[in-house]
Amino acid sequence: MLQPRPMNRLLQGDVGSGKTVIALFAMLRAIENGYQAALMAPTELLAEQHHATVSRMLSELPVCVELLRGGLTAAARRDGIERISSGEAELVIGTHALIQEDVGYHRLGLAVIDEQHRFGVRQRLQLRQAGVTPDVLVMSATPIPRSLALTFYGDLDISVLDELPPGRRPVKTVLRRESARTKVFDFVRQEVAAGRQAYVVHPVIEESESLDVRSATEAFDHLSSEALSDLRIALIHGRMPATDKDEIMRRFVAGEIDVLVSTTVIEVGIDVANATVMVIEGAERFGLSQLHQLRGRVGRGGDQSYCVVLYGGRSPAERLEIFASTNDGFEIARADLRLRGIGDFFGARQHGLPEFAFADLERDEALLHAARDTAAEIIGADSSLERREHRALGQALRTRYREQLKLYDVG
Repeated sequence: MLQPRPMNRLLQGDVGSGKTVIALFAMLRAIENGYQAALMAPTELLAEQHHATVSRMLSELPVCVELLRGGLTAAARRDGIERISSGEAELVIGTHALIQEDVGYHRLGLAVIDEQHRFGVRQRLQLRQAGVTPDVLVMSATPIPRSLALTFYGDLDISVLDELPPGRRPVKTVLRRESARTKVFDFVRQEVAAGRQAYVVHPVIEESESLDVRSATEAFDHLSSEALSDLRIALIHGRMPATDKDEIMRRFVAGEIDVLVSTTVIEVGIDVANATVMVIEGAERFGLSQLHQLRGRVGRGGDQSYCVVLYGGRSPAERLEIFASTNDGFEIARADLRLRGIGDFFGARQHGLPEFAFADLERDEALLHAARDTAAEIIGADSSLERREHRALGQALRTRYREQLKLYDVG
């Protein structure tokens, strides 16, 4: 951030590693130098969690923190936008509402994008253009092998946070056959009796003839009427209205719900320290990185937490055994890349994924580093690519950049 050119950096860290604290230090550095800082989160609930956390940490500092989200009343939104445009609001937290046309910043110096894979290229470019060439820090809790990160995020410098805070207990992960479901939910009841909370995650919302897996709605009906009928249970999934999802999550955060039956809508960002059990049904339908993200929803407090994976068949799949053997997100990501390849690593194929005819990202990582270092040397010696030997490269890059802006209707 002290360099004369804008920072453009990816901060990779495993779930619970402390990325938010690092981002907060960066935002304070911008503020003490007379700039504003903005933190953009993918959901209103996560934005509210960030706002509550940051406000608590800064309670004794004279920093004005503003929360801007879609659910505000017209008057509250208008007042918030006025504080942002005047510069009174020094640290702004919100969802994509931060890049609406009517939001103008006084002097935006740092833009932080949390869970960046939830945002498209267009949103990143819009936030980047909201200030006068602000520094940009994007954060991801989805560990990515460094070789893949260098290609997929080739425009970013990369920092890796590969340790957890001291005192954090590893989540105990166990694999159980579906026939052991009754014992698993007996254990859930024990944890709830001790004052804890639990998640039960399913890969699909409704029962399907084409998928031989239990659905979240079916599980909710069964658990609420039979297996866990004496507990407070709620259902949440992606097809529900946003207001309903937020209300259920607020009740879960407040401890008003004992067991939350869910699809992967709770995969990212939810921080409930009192939740100590994650039961994953139909685990064969999930990728390794997705399983790791789900496991990261527990183990966020001081109590021992557990992840119970229910699988069908006589023995667990290879990736489930890998998952149970380690809590290291980067080790899991490397195994996921080896098992699934580049195209499926991020789930649905995304625009810009690298396609290689001959290269192998693990085998050729040294060559990839050499290429990146060479590119950095060229830019360092000729930043505008005006030398005769660099002109063709510069022209190609500028053409590509204009095409990207046009593609995403930005600028």
